[in-house]
Amino acid sequence: MKLFKQLYAYRELLKTNIKKDIRGKYKGSFLGILWSFINPLLQVVVYWIVFPYLMGRGAMNGENYLIYLITGLIPWTFFMTVVSQGTTCIKTNAGIIKKVYFPREILPISMVTSGLVNFFISCLIILVFLLGSGVGISYHIVLVPVIAIVEATLALGIVFILSAINVYVQDVENIVQFILNMLMYGTPIIYQLKQFNSAGVLYKLIEWNPMTVIINAYRDVFMYHRGINWENLGLVFVLSLGLLVLGYWIFRRLEKGFAEQL
Repeated sequence: MKLFKQLYAYRELLKTNIKKDIRGKYKGSFLGILWSFINPLLQVVVYWIVFPYLMGRGAMNGENYLIYLITGLIPWTFFMTVVSQGTTCIKTNAGIIKKVYFPREILPISMVTSGLVNFFISCLIILVFLLGSGVGISYHIVLVPVIAIVEATLALGIVFILSAINVYVQDVENIVQFILNMLMYGTPIIYQLKQFNSAGVLYKLIEWNPMTVIINAYRDVFMYHRGINWENLGLVFVLSLGLLVLGYWIFRRLEKGFAEQL
């Protein structure tokens, strides 16, 4: 409850920080916020051109690979960007932390919230491609915010932990980049999970990956026009809440030394 009281008391600072994170990301850029569309779009085009040749034309069993890609890559980009930038959010705000008191939790929370806003903007790309390709949309897309909240909760728990530890151990941000790159290939974004049916333990690791459940949920509502697997997503949400509580506890324990370490 103390956290919510602090966030309410400093709500104007939180709003300002969220706006700064959204605008500052593309500050000085001619295209500005349009990069929220262009960056994921360029990634999708590259994978769309290259990977069908690497996997073989029959690997997708007749499914629209472009739509499969875009409904996986854009949600993944949201997660990757938030975790990557969130890891360094305390260090990059060292100056203000040393000078002014405010709840330090605002920094990770505003980073994840601004990432969530950018993700919803990027979802317009998905809708355009769904309509343009003939796949279409269904009423199931109203569930997208539910999935996004689960993903944001998972990301925030991770960011609380990593941003606090990174103040003390600067190698963390480099390790995180490596792990995120590996995790992308451990999530069925550019391939289908069933391609690993005979992979034994590797198949199970990919299947149990929380991001696999989240990406599959996005594809269910965007691409396959069906409801969410509530049992699987519910388990991921419970895991995310547990990680959020643990992450916040770690953050609170370590924040006392932020000013001295920075």
